[in-house]
Amino acid sequence: MTDASNASAGRPQLAEPHLGAVLASAGLDAEYVRAEGNHLYQRGEDGREVAVVDYAGGYGSLLLGHNHPAITAYAQELLQSGVPVHAQFSLHPEAAELALALDGIVRRETGDTEPFFAVFANTGAEANEAALKHAEMDRGMRLGALLDSVRSGFDAVRDAVRDGSATVPAEVFARFGVDAPGPAALDMLIGRLAAHNEEQAGRPPVFLTPEGSFHGKLAGTVQLTHNEGYRAPFRALAAQARFVPLDRPGTLRKIVDEERATLFGLVLEDGRVRLSEQEAPVVCAFVLEPIQGEGGIRELSAEFVQEIQDVCAEIGAPVVVDEIQSGMGRTGDFLASTRLGLRGDYYTLAKSLGGGLAKISVLLVRASRYRGEFELVHSSTFAKDGFSNRVALKVLELLEADGGAAYRKAAELGDRLLAMLGAVREDFPEVVKDVRGRGLILGLEFHDQSGAPVPAIAEAARAGLFGYLVAGHLLRGHRVRTFPTASAPETLRFEPSILLSDDDIAWLETALRDTCDIVRGGYRRPLALPAG
Repeated sequence: MTDASNASAGRPQLAEPHLGAVLASAGLDAEYVRAEGNHLYQRGEDGREVAVVDYAGGYGSLLLGHNHPAITAYAQELLQSGVPVHAQFSLHPEAAELALALDGIVRRETGDTEPFFAVFANTGAEANEAALKHAEMDRGMRLGALLDSVRSGFDAVRDAVRDGSATVPAEVFARFGVDAPGPAALDMLIGRLAAHNEEQAGRPPVFLTPEGSFHGKLAGTVQLTHNEGYRAPFRALAAQARFVPLDRPGTLRKIVDEERATLFGLVLEDGRVRLSEQEAPVVCAFVLEPIQGEGGIRELSAEFVQEIQDVCAEIGAPVVVDEIQSGMGRTGDFLASTRLGLRGDYYTLAKSLGGGLAKISVLLVRASRYRGEFELVHSSTFAKDGFSNRVALKVLELLEADGGAAYRKAAELGDRLLAMLGAVREDFPEVVKDVRGRGLILGLEFHDQSGAPVPAIAEAARAGLFGYLVAGHLLRGHRVRTFPTASAPETLRFEPSILLSDDDIAWLETALRDTCDIVRGGYRRPLALPAG
C-alpha cells in the first residue's frame, strides 16, 4: 500500500466511488507516482518505483509519450514567462498560427485546395459537439433560405395570377384537393402547400453514423455513440442518430430515402404555374471514425467510405471525420482517413494534439461549409488559450521534424507490434479471435468466454467484463497497462507511444502468452486478480 493509500485509509471515498469499486474488483485500482516515456511508475512495498509499460497511452493521447522532455521544458518556459491563459474575447495570434499549421498539414495529406477554418475546444467530445452544432446551424440556415425562396415563389405566382399574366392548371389544384379554380382557390392551394412545407421543415434533424461508433458522452455526442448503455439514459436530450451497418452495401441509401422530406413550391413558366419539388435537408451530417476506437479498433472499408461520400454529396450533407483517437500521426499518417481516400468536410482532432499536457481540441471546417455566425453563438472559457495553443504548436513541430520522422516511426513500430500480436493469435487460435488495426492503434479480440469452466469468468464474460479481468491480470501479474475498448469489451486496445521499445514489445508478448495459456488451459491456473 502506498503512502497515499495509508493516508486515505478510513476516509470516505467521494470521488466516483462506484467506479473505484469496479476498478478494485478487476484489479485495476492502481496508483501511479510518476510517468515518463512509455511507462508509468507505481510505488512498491519497499518504497522503490516499479515500472509499468503503458499500452493504454491515455486512450490515444500520448503518441509522444508521458512528459516528453521538449514539451515539458517548453511548458515550464511558457508558465514562467507568464503567458496569458485567460484573455478571452481578444486576438490570439498563436491560435491563428496553429489553425494555419493544421490547415497546411491536412491539405497536404488530402490534396485539398480549399482551406479549413478552426474552432477550438478542450476535449474531443467538445470538438465533436461543436461539429454537431455547426452542422445543425448550417442545415437550419440552408433550410431557411430554401423556405424563403419557396415563399417568394408563392408571392410571385399570386401576383401573376391576380394581374392575369399567368394561370394555374386544374391538375395542380386537384392534386392538393382544392376545388375548381375560383377567387379563393389559389390562396387555399398556397395555404395547403405552406402547411405541408412547415410540417416537413419542422422535422427534427437526423445524424448518420456507422454501427460501432463512439463520439463522446456529452448530451449531443452520446446520441451518436452506438453502445446503448451510454446512449439510452439520455435519449430524450438531443437529436437522434441512425446507425448504418458496416457491411451491407446499399443500406445507407435506403436509410437516406426513408428520411427524405420534400418541399412544394410554385414556379412560373411561360404564363403557366408549375408545381416544383425540392428536397429539404433532414440529414444533418454523417459522422464517422476512420478507425473505430471504442468500437473495437475496426477500420472502415474503402468501399463503405466511398458510398458515404457519394450519398452525402447527393443530399448535400457534410461528412464529419472524427480523428480524435486515430489522428495526429498514430497510424503513420497525420490522418487515418488519408489511406481510405476519405475527404471530410469537417475534421475533429484532440488527444495527442496537447502533447500529453495541454487539454485542447479543434474542429476544422471546410471554407465552403463554414458559417462565421457560429463564432458568435458558440464559445468555451478555456478554448483557444495561449498556453494550450503554444503547446500544440510544439507538438506539430515535433511531429513534422525530419520530414515527418515521427509518422514513419509510428508506422514502423505498429508493423512490429502487429506482427507480434499476429504471432500470438497463430499460436492460440482457440483463444484469440482477431487482431486488427493500423500503426499504433491496434486491437486483440478474444473469443467469447461466456462458457468458460470457471463460473466467475463465465459470469464476467456474460456481463461484458471479461476484458477488464484480463486487463487486471496483465497489470497485476505482468505490469502491463491496457484496457478493453468501451463498446467492444472483449477487445484489448494497444495505443503506445512512438517511444515503444523492443523490450516493451517482448514484455507484452510474454504477458499475452501467459494469459492465453491460462485461458486455453481452462483456467487451471488463476488469473492474477484480487481475492474474493
